[in-house]
Amino acid sequence: MTPEDVLNQAKEIDQARDSQESSPKRIWVFVGIFLVMIMVLYLFPYHWININPEPRNIPTTGQALAPDIAENLTPPRKVLDLTDLINPNDQKIKLTANKIVTASCDSNSVCYSKALYYFIRDNYDYVKDPIGVEYVEDPKEFLSAGGGDCESGSIALAALQEAIGTDAQLVLIANHAYVRIKLPEAPKTYKNNGWIYLDWTCKECDFGEIPWQNWEKSAQYLEI
Repeated sequence: MTPEDVLNQAKEIDQARDSQESSPKRIWVFVGIFLVMIMVLYLFPYHWININPEPRNIPTTGQALAPDIAENLTPPRKVLDLTDLINPNDQKIKLTANKIVTASCDSNSVCYSKALYYFIRDNYDYVKDPIGVEYVEDPKEFLSAGGGDCESGSIALAALQEAIGTDAQLVLIANHAYVRIKLPEAPKTYKNNGWIYLDWTCKECDFGEIPWQNWEKSAQYLEI
């Protein structure tokens, strides 16, 4: 064996020894990473559920509405300002909002707003006005009727949101209307420039979603 062979063999022995010594360290590093990942997977869903809960139950209109909700309404009239129809302090609107959210959630404002949106989206039909006629129902009339046009349903949804203390605005675009709400405690994934947009006529839209084509249209916002 040449001196060069001896030197190479010594290097191989040193490398093998270093590998054996570092293997336990690598194993513990991998174990530590694995444990951290398990903790993240365990804790993150729990945290997410608490800040972003889903309603457990959306009541039907028969469960949420008072039988006399549409009694004593003022006669139909031409509405100059859509927000004139919204009175979140109305006793029947407040009662309806409270019944919906308490049947669906456990003291969480994000869940409350979701429940009101899903209640209108799932229980009410979009019904167009007659050609050449623009009639906007009082929120209580819409809730009692079981449907109406986009303005009427949006006004009812905005009134319910305001009744639980959520800031709501009407969004008017060409030939359509929907709602946006300000909910600081909601996850950012729902928001666009700080607002959450809700279109009850879009039956496939989840909370915070509207049809993509509506984003491109010029909008007017009415404060309630």
